[in-house]
Amino acid sequence: MVSRVIRRIIARFVFFSGLLLMVFGSAYLLGTFPGSFRVSVVFAFLSVIIGVLCAMLALKLNKRSLYLFFAAFFILLGFFLFFFTLKIIPMNFSQAWPFLSVFTGLALFPAGWHRYGKIKIGYTVSSMAFIALGCLLLIFSFDVVQFTFKKFILQWWPLILILAGVMLVLVSLGTKSKPEDAK
Repeated sequence: MVSRVIRRIIARFVFFSGLLLMVFGSAYLLGTFPGSFRVSVVFAFLSVIIGVLCAMLALKLNKRSLYLFFAAFFILLGFFLFFFTLKIIPMNFSQAWPFLSVFTGLALFPAGWHRYGKIKIGYTVSSMAFIALGCLLLIFSFDVVQFTFKKFILQWWPLILILAGVMLVLVSLGTKSKPEDAK
């Protein structure tokens, strides 16, 4: 007789093996579309699988918000790579790389919410900074403005100091000081 624990482990292994076969089969099937590469589609699906596994770890291992951050990031990255590979998003990677900063900012929201159960200013300011940085880099990446990023930094570098100061002030206003014990 096989013990219950061994049967449960075997059942989980068979389930995940079947899930992986379905995902890889779907990836190769979608990779047969004209203009797409199978390896790129597999990498996109692998990112989604890593994100789902991180989400499962977040639920199983003391509900860690770090795993939830990685789950959201890899799922966003996987879907972006999937759409990018299938040419649904028509751009090259040299233009699209600032989306990684936007994805980082978007992934911080659920991690902060999960950790504290409410919106915390530290996570909100950090995620908004990543999103703003990504949007700023996207403006230069898509040549929306007439000048280069280097020229912008050389002329407007004090703006970075001002924004850093605003972020520090917002973070300090959001932290609560503990009342000191009366002596």
